[in-house]
Amino acid sequence: MIKPIELVIFDCDGVLVDSERIALPLQVALGAELGWPLTEDEVMDRFIGRSSASIHEDIVARVGDETARLWWELFEQRHREAVDAGLSAVEGLPEALGAITRPTCVASSGSHEKMRHTLGRTGLYEHFEGRIYSATEVRRGKPAPDLFLYAAQRMGVDPAACAVVEDSRPGVEAARAAGMRAFGYAGGLTPAERLAGTGTVVFHDMRELPGLISAG
Repeated sequence: MIKPIELVIFDCDGVLVDSERIALPLQVALGAELGWPLTEDEVMDRFIGRSSASIHEDIVARVGDETARLWWELFEQRHREAVDAGLSAVEGLPEALGAITRPTCVASSGSHEKMRHTLGRTGLYEHFEGRIYSATEVRRGKPAPDLFLYAAQRMGVDPAACAVVEDSRPGVEAARAAGMRAFGYAGGLTPAERLAGTGTVVFHDMRELPGLISAG
């Protein structure tokens, strides 16, 4: 028997805040500058949805420790500047949050510092304060299920009663591995076919989400 949804777990980047549109071209530009030419599709496959530690390891393996450190310093600096210059919430997200009646939390590959910044700039931090979890708190990042299982434990909810809202392939894979229902948001950078899979509902407009959650 399928349990009713008791908790909605949101990813942050690309689901709550429209930051993946900032991160993608930054990573492509840094790769061109620092000796690892990457296409946007390659950045999506390698970086989007994964933890900072995982991305850093990937960069180290290609360009070495010293260049990887410079890469990450430049990325964080430029990302912060771009966020301050005009980050917005994902289109339709405020309306969706206003219509979802079940408890919610955030579980993101990003650090707490990054989420305080991005959620703060978009006015969303207070909505989730005290219910924000980072991949820095678990041993393995997405696509492993650790982060979502940790969030469910901290919120006191059975994983089988959790729904995850994600916009990346590693994210929906992590949700499925955790035994949770996945809602794949295809209104961002990741095409619908990369999100589709067993136990996953793919949708294109955040305003659809409350109805999908209620139906689940």
